Amino acid sequence: MKPAALSKISLALLIFLASCNSKQNADLILHHGKVYTVDSAFSTVEAFAVKDGKIIATGTSEEILKTYKADSTIDAGGKAVYPGFIDAHAHFVGYGRGLFETGLYECKNWEEALERIKTFAAAHPKESWIRGRGWDQNLWPGKAYPDNEALDLICPDRPALFQRIDGHAAIANTVALQLADIVPGQKIEGGEIETKNGKLTGLLIDNAVELVKKRIPAPSKADYEKWLQLAQQNCFAQGLTTITDCGLMFGEVAMLDTLQTEGLLKMRLYVMLSDDTANYRRYLAKGPYKTDRLFVKGIKAYADGALGSRGACLLTHYNDKPGWSGFLLSKESHFDSLAQMLVGTDFQLCTHAIGDSGNRMVLGIYNKYLKSTNDKRWRIEHAQVVNQNDFSLFGKTSVIPSVQPTHATSDMPWAGDRLGSERLKGAYAYKQLLAQNGWLPLGTDFPVEDISPFKTFYAAVVRKDAKGFPDTGFQKENALTREQTLRGMTTWAAKADFLENEVGSLEKGKKADFIILDKDIMQAPENEILGIKVKATYSGGKRVW
Repeated sequence: MKPAALSKISLALLIFLASCNSKQNADLILHHGKVYTVDSAFSTVEAFAVKDGKIIATGTSEEILKTYKADSTIDAGGKAVYPGFIDAHAHFVGYGRGLFETGLYECKNWEEALERIKTFAAAHPKESWIRGRGWDQNLWPGKAYPDNEALDLICPDRPALFQRIDGHAAIANTVALQLADIVPGQKIEGGEIETKNGKLTGLLIDNAVELVKKRIPAPSKADYEKWLQLAQQNCFAQGLTTITDCGLMFGEVAMLDTLQTEGLLKMRLYVMLSDDTANYRRYLAKGPYKTDRLFVKGIKAYADGALGSRGACLLTHYNDKPGWSGFLLSKESHFDSLAQMLVGTDFQLCTHAIGDSGNRMVLGIYNKYLKSTNDKRWRIEHAQVVNQNDFSLFGKTSVIPSVQPTHATSDMPWAGDRLGSERLKGAYAYKQLLAQNGWLPLGTDFPVEDISPFKTFYAAVVRKDAKGFPDTGFQKENALTREQTLRGMTTWAAKADFLENEVGSLEKGKKADFIILDKDIMQAPENEILGIKVKATYSGGKRVW
């Protein structure tokens, strides 16, 4: 080879090596994808680079590959890439525990539930308590509540407690009732202990359930580790990277913190503390607690019960139970005192309210202390049934309605029976609620509903259940657009948790929490949404599923 030709090759090699050396180091590069950044412009890009767990640049594949180098690269092959989904209202610890209890979901009658309980009890002879959740009398012929007569035959010696799907009612066996010192005719504020013919039936509503639950032995660290590692695996598989856990005690929070510190728990968690004096003593003086993956800033209160168990507090009586309008779980003065205590702190007040009376009371108290638009981001969890005259109270003082779209499609077969056609128009009214502040966080309330964010998306946009019912959609005038729904599951959910500067969108400076789907949820036909699969889930630039 001639010297001139050889020198040209050497020069080209030197230029190539120089260009390689001039590239900036990154830990991870994703390229050739359709990346929905979910930024303010709802823009899409092809690629991004990650370093130290955060996105350092976004752009075209050519730009990113030309500017950055990394040992780890992902060729997305044109697949859709999204910010990791955020569940704005769930019960992560409760879900994990339930994975190791008796599942009674979708039982067609009480007899089927009893068979599952019998099988579980036989398979777990060393369990001191037999517990479970998921029964729903609204799915059964006659829709009547069960009693514990047959349950006592299955569990004669060990205490047993089985909660309704919404957690606001339960059946306890006689042993459990005796441990809780519950007697026939006993009364409790914000709850009901059913007695028939002078005998306890085992049915407990709302606050009455806690009388039994507080007798259950405290779980060990090994229990939490077992529960939560499986829970996060299931969540990561669904593309969930941040969960809002609504209502925990300080001991549970400490366990989450320990497991995260030890690297056993990688799920990001925003925690609402339960409305409990012990929590206030532990946290109020110190203020919110924050680490890379844990943020404790919310306070969760309960105004009323659930519509399914007729514990939701209504302005007028239930359409299917004349003379009964539900109840508040505490006196109105309690909620007023709580708001007064928290308004001068950095803690966020989040109150469960289902019925139109419960929502009116909470909105009235919030408006009393907030007075005008603000950035406190006090929330009403569920905001399920709202009187038409009260919607404006959300926007007036920047109150955030936090809703769960699958509640609408789960409740729709019987919600009209409870509420009547006119009052139903103000129920599950997500578009009306969105209009109040211009943003709306979305969640599932799992394990009350399935953990699937794809079911959330489908229910919000299509307003049908997983079986495609009803054909025309349920109250379709309150459906959300696909963009609104995706924002509700990402940026708006992050904002509801004061995390919008860290997660919820794929922008420079934010944590590299992202997912790759096998189909584009923004473009897929409606009948394919529920079949979309998560190909990979990344948290902080690390693959977790």
